Amino acid sequence: MSNTLKKTLKTILPILLGVFLVWYAYDSTSADDRKQIVHYIKQADLFWVILSMTIGLLSHISRAIRWNLLLKPLGYSPKISSNVLIILLSYFANILILRSGEILRATALSTYENVPFEKGFGTIVTERIIDLIMLFLIIIAALFLQTDTILGFLQEKGFNYNLLLIAGVLGVLATVIFITFVKKSSSKIAIKIRSFINGLLDGLLSIFKMKNKWLFVFHTLFIWACYIGMLWVIKYTVLETINLTLSQILVVFVPGAFAMTATNGGLGIYPIAVSKALSIFGISTVSGDAYGWIMWISQTLLVVVFGAISFLILPLLKRTK
Repeated sequence: MSNTLKKTLKTILPILLGVFLVWYAYDSTSADDRKQIVHYIKQADLFWVILSMTIGLLSHISRAIRWNLLLKPLGYSPKISSNVLIILLSYFANILILRSGEILRATALSTYENVPFEKGFGTIVTERIIDLIMLFLIIIAALFLQTDTILGFLQEKGFNYNLLLIAGVLGVLATVIFITFVKKSSSKIAIKIRSFINGLLDGLLSIFKMKNKWLFVFHTLFIWACYIGMLWVIKYTVLETINLTLSQILVVFVPGAFAMTATNGGLGIYPIAVSKALSIFGISTVSGDAYGWIMWISQTLLVVVFGAISFLILPLLKRTK
């Protein structure tokens, strides 16, 4: 398979998957249910929708400030306004072409702020590691706070606890074997993996060496609090979800976060993932779908509008480049 064909498939397949899931969501609901979902969306209180979008925008600004904390030890201090525009542009790019935003972000930083591509990209990788750790902590918190509910749901769906336990043990053993292989093997693959992991660890540990590490921690916590806050305030737009607790919102947040990486901007799959998670707490499919679509539409609109504005403004502000 040629590289051109591979790139084309990587671009088209996520979009096709998203379109299929939109069709699936449409086809799996009755005409009455669809009318009710559309009614919920149309009647959503704009105050909560705009508040959710505002919280989302604050998270992007905080991410721009945090990004500078990573760039400063490398000798670079871009304008925060430039960082914000580049970040919004990268999210906009991810909606068009899946996972293209990180490359575009490092390229734009290099073009407009004279930060070498490899250094800018290295800070982005470090960010992604931190984000992965935060998501892992949220998963643990959700499992701890809603253990009985989640286990009860799995049991209701026919999941076998013994099989899950065996799978967990096998997963741990496989991880131990893999780590041992990478540490001791002298093969080219093992050396590359070892080098990659060491690079990631260096990037992660560099956080503790920076002067403003506690400010970095604050912005990290603030960014993820905003992500959860965006989801929290949207609950007030649907009558059946108003009484959801914070721990329940965390459970809903996790599949939604994974869904955002499966297709372009979570197209099609995000509302389905959120709706299925809400069903654990007895929320009807209609209300769950409405909640998921309101959340997805509001945040996608935020990224599209401000991303498009960034696309136009950046070249004008940096026209000497």
